[in-house]
Amino acid sequence: MATKKKSGKKKSVKAAKGGKRAERKVTRAKKTSAKPGSLAGTNPQRVAAILTKLDEAYPHATCELKHENAFHLLISTILSAQCTDVRVNQVTQELYKKYTKPEAFAYANPADLEMEIRPTGFFRNKTKSVMGASKAIVEQFGGQVPRTMEELLTLPGVARKTANVVLGTAYGIASGIVVDTHVLRLSERLDLTRNDDPKKVEQDLMAVIPQNNWIQFSHQLIWHGRRVCAARKPKCAECNLEALCYAPDKTV
Repeated sequence: MATKKKSGKKKSVKAAKGGKRAERKVTRAKKTSAKPGSLAGTNPQRVAAILTKLDEAYPHATCELKHENAFHLLISTILSAQCTDVRVNQVTQELYKKYTKPEAFAYANPADLEMEIRPTGFFRNKTKSVMGASKAIVEQFGGQVPRTMEELLTLPGVARKTANVVLGTAYGIASGIVVDTHVLRLSERLDLTRNDDPKKVEQDLMAVIPQNNWIQFSHQLIWHGRRVCAARKPKCAECNLEALCYAPDKTV
């Protein structure tokens, strides 16, 4: 009797293990089918169609940070971290009347500058970045904003996103693609990337978007993200990319 009970237990244990293995296989299969190894969305014909639709919808898309020169754009982009362009423009409207040159920011009173940029959020860190970048421009680059990615990345508070904004918008240099929260979201929805790290997303986009489209593409995606493809409730019925999009969170 004891032997039979043991064999029964062994069979039940094996069956349970077999069931768990089967469940794991099903789970893996689901994951695999949900996220295949290759991106169907990066087919050259589809990418070309997306670019055409973006051109139709936003032929004049550009950076919405108000600026008169490369330096103003640099400072505004630093201030735009975790803040809307509308708020930054409100702050800089008066800020640039007082701080007209890099020297003014570089040797400003930190306490005063903190209060003046406070509405943009994270004002203490932004003050350090603004003053540090301005001082480096004055002391290392003769008062001129650098024109290369390598040099811009040496400035305090400047990463690839900020550098790409300045190079693309101020100088017309396509050194990369600006990846902000809108570009990050829309690139995933359009199946142009499976990464969520901005640096990796930029590399994925640079591999499928022609270089002569890099600057305009980022502006257009940002405009589309602000006007139509919102994070929570995308207006898919109003989207001219709807027929090309198969995002799982579509509203139509």
